[in-house]
Amino acid sequence: MEAEAETAKSRILIIGVTGNLGHHLARVSLELGHPTFGLVRDLSSAFSHPEKSHKLEFLANAGAVLLKGSLEDLSSLVEAVEQVDVVICAVPAKQVLDQRLLIKAIKQSGCIKRFIPSEFGADPDKVHISHLDHGFYSRKAEIRRIIEAEGIPYTYISCNFFTSYLLPSLIQPGLKTPPRDKVRIFGDGNTKAVFMRESDIATFTISTVDDPRSLNKTLYLRPIGNVYSMNELVAIWETKIGKKLEKVHIPAEQVLKIIQETPYPDNMEMVFIYSAFIKGEHTYYDIDLSSGVDGTKLYPHVKYTSISEHLEHLRLLE
Repeated sequence: MEAEAETAKSRILIIGVTGNLGHHLARVSLELGHPTFGLVRDLSSAFSHPEKSHKLEFLANAGAVLLKGSLEDLSSLVEAVEQVDVVICAVPAKQVLDQRLLIKAIKQSGCIKRFIPSEFGADPDKVHISHLDHGFYSRKAEIRRIIEAEGIPYTYISCNFFTSYLLPSLIQPGLKTPPRDKVRIFGDGNTKAVFMRESDIATFTISTVDDPRSLNKTLYLRPIGNVYSMNELVAIWETKIGKKLEKVHIPAEQVLKIIQETPYPDNMEMVFIYSAFIKGEHTYYDIDLSSGVDGTKLYPHVKYTSISEHLEHLRLLE
């Protein structure tokens, strides 16, 4: 019985299971054999929404336990948290500070061996654009500091961009599909950024929950084949469509001007482009092994979708 207890997989509570990443996290958690719980604000309301209902039915049929609860209700959070070992939050960025009550519930329960907060983007402690992003990264950094001050065991996931964001247009705000004639290159086009498919992010995240090597560290995802500059992305796309695109270079100063002249939140795409493809905030630093780990080195068995594969998929969709 002791050996069985030692090898038992952690029970995982996922908050945000009807969202894109949250649903992937729950699905992968179930696939990898973890007892999986999902917190849902209002079950009856969620089941009346077609898309959410489909996701919840899928998870319930796969064995997930759906619990009613809210990030605004401490008692429901404590009740949910006390049933699990690991908590993963995947709420949208605008709700990041709502995790403060969840942290209180985790601290109060005293039973959580790891908390993975809602980050899943660029490392908020490494970006330098806080004067432009309307608190997007400072809110995430604030949650980190609260977790650390409370002594809650954690893993932060730094995966940078989702492939569903910006890449479908080849980094061309306003477009829905990659261009076939003309492309804007922001900055000199040589600064590299990182893209990860949401289902792959979920697999890496669930892989880490019982791994002591990533405890109290940031898990960085920078797979070979997913780290490219704008010039490289355009070259890959040109090869796939068999055609050279006309390139229009937009200097960094002009990008800043566009950001300043575009109202919030419509300017956020350009803010993220400036951060990643001009300031290099996905890739300018090496991973500090005292506080971070490289996910692809830790889990070499995890198969992930490369950018080339994703662009090929986009080509076939057209």
